[in-house]
Amino acid sequence: MDLRALGHRIRALREKRRLKQSDVAHALQISPQAVSKWERGENAPDLAVLLDLARVLGVTTDWLLGRGEPDRDTFEATVFCTALNGFAERAARQPPREVAAYANGVFHALTEAVLRHEGVPVKYVGDGFLAFFAGAGHGVRALRAALDARNRVAGRELVVMLHAGEVFLGEMGHSDYARADIMGETVNTAFLLLSWAAQRVPERIALTEAVASRVGGDMALGAARAAQVRGVSGKTRIYVPLSGDTSKGARHVRQVRL
Repeated sequence: MDLRALGHRIRALREKRRLKQSDVAHALQISPQAVSKWERGENAPDLAVLLDLARVLGVTTDWLLGRGEPDRDTFEATVFCTALNGFAERAARQPPREVAAYANGVFHALTEAVLRHEGVPVKYVGDGFLAFFAGAGHGVRALRAALDARNRVAGRELVVMLHAGEVFLGEMGHSDYARADIMGETVNTAFLLLSWAAQRVPERIALTEAVASRVGGDMALGAARAAQVRGVSGKTRIYVPLSGDTSKGARHVRQVRL
């Protein structure tokens, strides 16, 4: 295997997606130093990591190893999206500079929480923030980041929605201004349910069954209610964390009968 050529491909794909070495490391649950060594051609990812790396970079393992063309651009992840209740009212009564300062303070806290639990920040839009978690234990890490974020943001404005499934990662927009983004039904569903949760979940953190099933016995969960929103087929089971503490015992879930 030509390690230098492999490293060049890894770096080129990472930079094309505007990802940092730390973003790739977080998605794969490895150290940034390991990614750096790959890109310098000092060593290669082991087989257990290679498939996940190919998914994050949007290619096949064959292409990554120099044996084919890239054709993968989706992978499994937990989507982490947020909103701020009352933001429109705040924007109407405060000067733009004060609104921007408030939003930046919240975004800083959210980003720190996501990075602490090895997630990948994607973008900030208006009062919203989008990130994703991939790799081993992505559902648990996303929920822990949500709890961390809730503790960091004073007041009760912050709402976090978590949903898991296949996502597309790639550059979006005009070639001169394109930025890395995630898209797909999983992302769309997360945002649709975020609006529902902002009005109906006083705990301020909500997660779908797709995330709850990945949490296992690591967190104690309680069911909120069945959500039905336009754009999402059928009813969706929504869960909330029972407390801010992780539980190493059995998973506790109260399910809603639909």
